[in-house]
Amino acid sequence: MTHVVLTGRNAADELIEIADLVTEMALVKHPFRSGIKAQIGVEF
Repeated sequence: MTHVVLTGRNAADELIEIADLVTEMALVKHPFRSGIKAQIGVEF
């Protein structure tokens, strides 16, 4: 069995239609909003 994992935003409806699993993530809270800069290994 072969697995393909795609990441990113705004997946095309056609891709969602043929996929077996689709997950949407939503930002709830992030330290960046408090002025903390991006951290290596966390954001990139």
